[in-house]
Amino acid sequence: MPARDSDEPKRPYELGKRLEQMDHSRAAILRAARTQLEANGYPQFTMGSLAAESGVTRQTIHNLFGTKAAVLEALFDVIALDGGMQNMRDVMTQTAAETMLQRFVEVFCHFWATNRLLIRRIHGIAAIDPEFENVIESRNRRRFEASIRIVSRFGIRNAVNERAATLAALTSFEFFDNLANSIDENQAAATILDLARKVLATA
Repeated sequence: MPARDSDEPKRPYELGKRLEQMDHSRAAILRAARTQLEANGYPQFTMGSLAAESGVTRQTIHNLFGTKAAVLEALFDVIALDGGMQNMRDVMTQTAAETMLQRFVEVFCHFWATNRLLIRRIHGIAAIDPEFENVIESRNRRRFEASIRIVSRFGIRNAVNERAATLAALTSFEFFDNLANSIDENQAAATILDLARKVLATA
């Protein structure tokens, strides 16, 4: 009994240390995932290569994430946060339709521009990996749903889904990336906003 009592104070501390180590390991794995995708693309992206790059065991990666798709989804969440996607909450609370549209285009164009190479690689992976394609598609659906809210905010009642689909396409990574190959990224954002206004008949 005395031995048990003496162990009690250690448990919260040990749990805290394990959680801290888990956070460090998770961060190291996601850094390794980003580095490998940007440098080598998907073919060399394996649990073994992630373990070697991050300095953790393959079992640790499996314990923390389970699958490569889960690693990629977690990485996408991190770059979304780094790229300012949390600002979408502010966008969706705007009362003025024009301001909502401007901020919507601004947030997505900034996100695409900030992480362009990595997102290009991630979208390439989605084209060949059905599991990760579902992850990307779920995010695309969110953009479409946000587009519907914007179209509705403009008071448009006809062809709502078609206009929302067009707005979602204009603010997609593929459209931004192709446009930014020909013109400056800031010009690309301005062009997308101008096209979006025309879709919503505000220009």
